[in-house]
Amino acid sequence: MPQSEHDRRIDYIEFPATNLEQIKAFYTNLFNWKFTDYGPTYTAFEDGRLNGGFTTAAQMGVGGTLVVIYAVNLEAVQAAVTLSGGKIVKKIFEFPGGRRFHFTDPSGNELAVWSDP
Repeated sequence: MPQSEHDRRIDYIEFPATNLEQIKAFYTNLFNWKFTDYGPTYTAFEDGRLNGGFTTAAQMGVGGTLVVIYAVNLEAVQAAVTLSGGKIVKKIFEFPGGRRFHFTDPSGNELAVWSDP
């Protein structure tokens, strides 16, 4: 894809993490993400469409960007989040265009998962 097609589009997402091994296990088990380590404080991930990373060098903070992941079976993913050690912070709810829930990963990052109605 030419660089102009990447202009003004999300290209990479980076999260703070408290424990890289724990965060890799969580997202591998939950969404089958692939990881590549770059030293002791950074790991990059790819999910097949988007790339990003987790770093233990960043300051942990509250709030920030909400990353939303699509799922065909919302209930199954919500159950998998809990089984993988995540915490549901907003149970499944409806919104115009679909349904979603929010969870936090083991490092406290909040993400959402949505599905069609």
